[in-house]
Amino acid sequence: MPGTRGHADLQPERASPINLNHYATKKSVAESMLDVALLMANASQLKAVLEQGPDFRYYVTLLVLIGVSLLFQVSAGILFVFMARKDLNDVANQRRLDMINNVATGLVFITVIINVFITAFGVQKTGLYPKPN
Repeated sequence: MPGTRGHADLQPERASPINLNHYATKKSVAESMLDVALLMANASQLKAVLEQGPDFRYYVTLLVLIGVSLLFQVSAGILFVFMARKDLNDVANQRRLDMINNVATGLVFITVIINVFITAFGVQKTGLYPKPN
């Protein structure tokens, strides 16, 4: 029959089951790489704020926001390292790793929100607030 020709090609092949530990490790590595990029951005922003000095209108605000962001990033990084060292296939570890993963994901989310505020307050030299002579 011409209408059924090629249907065998459309059916999905049987794939091997997903290795949950491998999946979780790849997910953690991807999140960690994003966290490293954000960490580098915060270090650059901290440098810019310190260069502007205490005369900058949002100096203290930005120092606090960047400090909290760095603290959350380091905390999430420690949690990612801990998760990567445990075997997700071990049923005894699954509940604890799920909780730790949720906490780490929450820390990353809050860090992103904090960094939106850091960007909104601006850390680049704009010339809007020149230092008094």
